[in-house]
Amino acid sequence: MKINKSFFHLKAVLIGILLLQFHIGFSQEEKNSKLYKTIMSRDSLLFNVGFNTCDVSQFENLLSNNFEFYHDKDSIQDRTLFLKNIRKGLCSATKTYQARRDLVEGSTEIYPLAKNGVLYGALQIGIHQFFEPTPDKKDKFGSTARFTHLWILENGVWKLRRSFSYDHQTVNTAGTKSSIFDNDSEIQKWLTQNNVPTLGIGVINNGKLQEIKVFGELKKGIAAPYNTIWNVASLTKPVTAIVALKLVSAGKWNLDEPLYKYWTDPDIANDPNTKLLTTRIILSHQTGFPNWRFMNESGKLDFKFKPGTKYQYSGEGLEYLRRALEKKFHKTLDQLANELIFQPLKMMDTQMIWDDKVDLSRYAINYDKKGNAYEPTKNKTANAADDLLTTIKDYGTFLCSVMNSDGLSKKVFDDMTSHQVETKKNKYFGLGFEIYDLGNNDYALSHGGADKGVQTIVILLPKTKQGLIIFTNVDDGYKVYEKLVNHYLGENGKKIIEIETK
Repeated sequence: MKINKSFFHLKAVLIGILLLQFHIGFSQEEKNSKLYKTIMSRDSLLFNVGFNTCDVSQFENLLSNNFEFYHDKDSIQDRTLFLKNIRKGLCSATKTYQARRDLVEGSTEIYPLAKNGVLYGALQIGIHQFFEPTPDKKDKFGSTARFTHLWILENGVWKLRRSFSYDHQTVNTAGTKSSIFDNDSEIQKWLTQNNVPTLGIGVINNGKLQEIKVFGELKKGIAAPYNTIWNVASLTKPVTAIVALKLVSAGKWNLDEPLYKYWTDPDIANDPNTKLLTTRIILSHQTGFPNWRFMNESGKLDFKFKPGTKYQYSGEGLEYLRRALEKKFHKTLDQLANELIFQPLKMMDTQMIWDDKVDLSRYAINYDKKGNAYEPTKNKTANAADDLLTTIKDYGTFLCSVMNSDGLSKKVFDDMTSHQVETKKNKYFGLGFEIYDLGNNDYALSHGGADKGVQTIVILLPKTKQGLIIFTNVDDGYKVYEKLVNHYLGENGKKIIEIETK
């Protein structure tokens, strides 16, 4: 009878934890948050110091007096019994070698617990592996398990109140267990929990678009097709950049020629800084312009600093370049893009203007966090910085072309991928793309897009010919990036996340 009661108690608690996860699924902590770092530091003390070195004092300090341990292959233990078993088994004086616990990278999720807005605890969910070093000091795999830890603030000090260890596997399954991305129904469930209406994923391998996945609905009851049409916001900028760089490669345009020869904006006509503007300065976001002139109280364009002296992201810069290109070539930007990129690459679902060619039955409507739809932006003239309409297939084809340097001279490709200006540690802007320094002479190219109801990002790894495309149609779609980047880009993905969150 006692065993049955314990079993049902464990089952009830686990169900409670799962329900709790469901209800708090919208507030997962970011890796750079104070709470995330605090809980991870406690995890490190408990296992990296306590478990892995047999420092039992760490357990004594970190376990609540009301601690309980639940194990799917063993008994329920209170604090006293748990510490006794640690001393007798894991940390026995007769042992000559030490077991080790490793936390599976990328598996940890942390959720805050609060009452009336006051934080009282945190839920930590993850996957860990256990190894038993042999006498010759070679690690022997023991098991993989999922765990859930309930941390509580007791008199202002974080204590581990409950520990659940379950789903033990005697084969090394951590690589697959830590990911939901091999199961489409799990991905759909994850999107629903995170209020992401539609997700598009493109995977590039060996320099080719290998896989396209689209999840969710365009609107209630209508599944999003693989050729869903998206507004990708600032992912327009790399297209404009490649138009210019292809013209440079063809000897028809000059990266360092002053643009005032072709175009001068009336707002800055009398400012001598105007003569310093070049295509190189614009594509590396060193113009000195604000992002958009409407952000100025005057509503007019101006310089915030001398061009070429530092970084400041600016859509106005790309629009300035558009005007210069159109004056020089007597063609609109969308005409140039069609001739140089869209038609040669057969990007039939990509356009810079909204017209009757847009297939509304495939358009991903954009939403705010509460599920309210935004009206589509319907540009009648091309914007060099924003509002490109495209599909995963088309934009993936474009990125493969860029990575393979199609239509770009070696000199131009080298300029595009060189550090034109530093934006933060290990992150730079090249020409049209951001550059992550991954170490060992490796690097990634990237660009993102953010607008009302739009969150998109692309990442390229030119040396390994890999890439990832992520499109979402909601204000906070960025919250799905980290898991996707870690899953599809592995160690390089983790390095990119680390650079972003530092």
